[in-house]
Amino acid sequence: METAATPAIADEVLTIEEIKKKYDSEWVLIADPDTDEHFNLLRGNVVHHNRDRVAFDREVLQIPNHPKDFAVIYTGTQPEGMEYVL
Repeated sequence: METAATPAIADEVLTIEEIKKKYDSEWVLIADPDTDEHFNLLRGNVVHHNRDRVAFDREVLQIPNHPKDFAVIYTGTQPEGMEYVL
């Protein structure tokens, strides 16, 4: 099931824990992320989310005024054996 685009609510800054709870097992685009000294994500504004990664990528490209400072996270459990390339 695909989740529709959801714009951020003005001035709503969520912690990473709140984001993970509210958008469980979804890809999330976070604008203006706050990080600690080790670049661990602490909080930010949710601009978009979707359970489907391909749809998420396609929809993010369509966002007007895409944030210049952003983070993308997956809030679900990483599948066994999955690796990321940065």
